[in-house]
Amino acid sequence: MDLGVAGKVAIITGGSEGIGRAAARRLSAEGARVAIVARTQADLDRTATEISAETGNEVIGVAADMRDEATVQAMVETVVQKFGGVDILVNNAGTAIATRFENMTNELLDEDFTLKVKGAVYATRAAYPYLKQGGGAICNTTTPGGKAARGGSQPTSMSRAAGISLTKAWAHEFAADGIRVNTICVGMFKSRQHTRRFEAKKAEDSSYTLDDHWAMLSKGVPLGRVGEAEEAGDVIAFLCSERAAFVTGTAINVDGGAAPVV
Repeated sequence: MDLGVAGKVAIITGGSEGIGRAAARRLSAEGARVAIVARTQADLDRTATEISAETGNEVIGVAADMRDEATVQAMVETVVQKFGGVDILVNNAGTAIATRFENMTNELLDEDFTLKVKGAVYATRAAYPYLKQGGGAICNTTTPGGKAARGGSQPTSMSRAAGISLTKAWAHEFAADGIRVNTICVGMFKSRQHTRRFEAKKAEDSSYTLDDHWAMLSKGVPLGRVGEAEEAGDVIAFLCSERAAFVTGTAINVDGGAAPVV
């Protein structure tokens, strides 16, 4: 299916690995001009080179700390200078920080909200003048926990609820400028974060395998497995495409059926 994004300019935060990388790969394969964003330039350069070699289309990496509005603004301006505008913004930067209320320090709370909520606001604020020039698309990455939180999920479930709320509010506000806004609520996916946790367990128990780790994480997932990054990346690409031209304000679970709510 042709997604109708050829020639479009896409910015993807958290784009050097995982779901962000998968979304960048799919959009690039569809002909979009893609800028991936993360904090480490070396990681970005490696990922951009790999995707470009595979798709034959230019991908650039622009380092920025999403917690710092000035560097986010500079990142967007760098992309505009290179590609001439912005048509697609994927707010994907963030990692899971989950603990019980009594262990949730102000430092954890500030770290989580600054990266996931303020970071999305900073990027959207910087890209908005360009997105509205031709009617664009924004996709925010959140989690089902933002809809139905469980104990021990704070502050991530709180920041993800805020991300879902922003999605709905922006969908209403930005519609007049032809900008669509959606969110994918991702469940358990293979990621570097979970691989690091596997390595920590492996150091304690040499018999523990990566397959054991994925099997443990898949408990409670009706489809019986954890997700592959490409499965979320494809949904992001669709929501940002012309094929989803009448879709806005939605929060789509991509979690193997694990969420207790739709």
